[in-house]
Amino acid sequence: MGRIIDEIKLPQGLNYLSTEQLEQVAKEVRGVIIKATSKVGGHLSSSLGAVELSIALHSIYDSPRDKIVWDVGHQAYAHKILTGRLERFDTIRQYGGLSGFPNITESPHDHFTVGHASTSISSALGLAQARDLKGEKHAVVAVIGDASLSGGLALEAVNNLVHLKSNLIIVLNDNEMFISKGVGALSNYLTRVRTNPLYFNVKERIEKLISKIPRIGVPLVRSAEKLKDRTKHFFVDFKVGVIFEELGFKYFGPIDGHNIPLLMSTLHHAKEVNGPVLIHILTKKGKGYAPAEKNPTLFHSAPPFDLKTGKPIPKNGRPSYTSVFGKAMVKIAKQNDKVAAITAAMVDGTGLVDFAKEFPKRFFDVGIAEGHAVTFAGGLCKGGFKPVVAIYSTFLQRSYDHIIHDVALQNLPVVFAIDRAGIVGEDGATHNGCFDITYMRSIPNMVVMAPKDENELQNMLFTAANYQDGPISIRYPRGRGFGVALDEKLKNIPVGQAEVVFNPPSGAADVSIIAIGSMVYPSIEAAKSLKKEGIAASVINARYVKPLDEALILKEVGNKKLIVTVEEGTLEGGFGSAVAELLLNHKIVTPVKRLGIPDKFVQHGDRNIILELCGLTPEKIVENVKKGL
Repeated sequence: MGRIIDEIKLPQGLNYLSTEQLEQVAKEVRGVIIKATSKVGGHLSSSLGAVELSIALHSIYDSPRDKIVWDVGHQAYAHKILTGRLERFDTIRQYGGLSGFPNITESPHDHFTVGHASTSISSALGLAQARDLKGEKHAVVAVIGDASLSGGLALEAVNNLVHLKSNLIIVLNDNEMFISKGVGALSNYLTRVRTNPLYFNVKERIEKLISKIPRIGVPLVRSAEKLKDRTKHFFVDFKVGVIFEELGFKYFGPIDGHNIPLLMSTLHHAKEVNGPVLIHILTKKGKGYAPAEKNPTLFHSAPPFDLKTGKPIPKNGRPSYTSVFGKAMVKIAKQNDKVAAITAAMVDGTGLVDFAKEFPKRFFDVGIAEGHAVTFAGGLCKGGFKPVVAIYSTFLQRSYDHIIHDVALQNLPVVFAIDRAGIVGEDGATHNGCFDITYMRSIPNMVVMAPKDENELQNMLFTAANYQDGPISIRYPRGRGFGVALDEKLKNIPVGQAEVVFNPPSGAADVSIIAIGSMVYPSIEAAKSLKKEGIAASVINARYVKPLDEALILKEVGNKKLIVTVEEGTLEGGFGSAVAELLLNHKIVTPVKRLGIPDKFVQHGDRNIILELCGLTPEKIVENVKKGL
C-alpha cells in the first residue's frame, strides 16, 4: 500500500480523511522532512514539532483563500509539503530548488517571504484589515512560536490588534525552546503554565463537571464556566492566558499540539469567534525523530546528518570563523574583566557557549530583541564595561536606529561582532548578510573592519576590545576559515592600516586589486592567474572599510591602468563606493571596476555557486579584470 500523501490531492484531500488516516499522514510527512534534511540540512526540530498543527490548519481552513501566515518559517516544512511541494521537497535549500522558508514566488499558500522573527501578527493584522475594508469573510491565522512572541514587533502588533478588535486567530506554538534555551519573563510565564499539575487536575475536573450539566440550566452552566475560569486564574497566577484575556482575546489552551482531533475542533471553534483569538498549543521540538528530540538545539538548523544515528556528517577540519571568535572572546575576557558578551537568542550560533560558561555574570542573552541588545550594550558601556554585541548581519539590520541613536551618537566604544556577513548560502535572501558594510559605514564615529582570514579575525577582535575612541565593528563570513596558523599571542592592528599582500615580481603592476575581508584570498589567486597571462596585478588587503588607509591606497593606485575593488557585500554604498569616493575626492580618474553583490535579493543555494553568480570567485575576478583592461 502506498503513502496517503501520494494518493490524495493536497491540501484539499485532508478534509476527507479519518483521524487515523490524518495521523498516518503526520508520520509520512515527518518521514519526508527527516529524509530530505538528513541530506541537505535545514530547520528540522521546529518543523517536526509543527506537523500535526500544519495538518489541522489545512484540514480546517481553506488555504489560500483563508490566510495562514507563518512567523520566521522554521516551522513551515510540513506546510510546504501539504501545499503542492511534496514532489520537489528533496530540493529544499538547494540552488534552483525550494526555499527553506515560506516564499511568495513558490506558492499562493505563502503570503509573505519570511525568515526573521516576530513579523507574523503585524502581517496578518494587515491582511485582516484589508479583508474587512473589502467586506470579505475569510479567516486570517498567524502562527507564532513562543520565542518570537517575546519580540518587540509581536507585542506592538498585539497592542494594535486589541485596539482594532479584528477577527484574527493567533496560534502560539509553545515548544518550550527558543533557538537556544528560553530566556526572559515571557519564557518563565509559559514554563509556569506547562509545569503546574494542580492547575491541569482542577481544570480537568471542572470541565468534566460542566459537561454533565444539562443544557436546560443555562444560567448554571454559565456560572460553572465562570468558576472554571476563576479557578484557572487562581491556580496559575502567571498564566499567559490571563494576560491575553485581560487584553480582550478569547483564549483557548494550553492544548496538546500533537492531538489532531483536538487541534481541529479548537481551530474550527475559533473561526466562529468575533474578535481576536489566541490558541495556545504545547508541542515537542524534534517530535518523531529521537536525536532531534534529545538535542533540539543542534537540529534547529541542522547540517547534513546520518539518518540512523543523527550524527552530523564530518566536514573539513578547518575551524569556523564563529568558533575562532568564541575562543578569542574567552581569551580576551580572561585578560580584561570589563569585557562582556551580548547576543540575541543565538548563544550557539554566535559561538558564545564557552564564554557563557566561563563568565556567566558577564554574559547576556537578551532573547529575540536585537534593538534592545544594542541599547542595553550602550548602557553597559556607559557603566564602564566593554560589551561585544554578537549578532548575525541579517538580524543586526533590525537594530539600525539603536546603533545610531544609542551607541554612535553617544560615541560609546561598543564592539559589534557581525557574524554571517555576506552570502550565507542555503538560507537565502532573508539571511544573506549583504548590507552591513553599507549601513555601518554610513554611521558617524563607526569604525568598520573585516578580516582576510580567521587569524586576522582574532587579532581584530583584540584590537576592538582595546579601542576606546568610539564604536567599532568586525564583519566575518559564515563557514570555515582558510586553515591558517593562529597567533598564540593576540596582536593589535592599527586602526585604518591596510597592507599589500601581493605584488608582481617586477614591482610594476597594470592593475591594483583592492579587496576586503573574505575576498582577499580569491583576489590573490586571481592575481596569480593574471600573472600567467602576462597581466601584472597587485593586491591590497584593505582591512578597514572605515577609515580607509588613504595614504597606501593613493600610493598604490598611481599610474595603474585599472583599479578593481572586491567585496562580499552589496555594491550600493559599499566598500567599492568608499574607494571610488576617495579617488574622486583626490581627482584621480583611473577607471574603477567594482565587484560585489548586485542590487537584488540573492536567492538560496550553495555558497560557492552564489559567489560565482555574483562574480566573486578567482576566475570571475580574472574575467572582469581582462574586460576592464
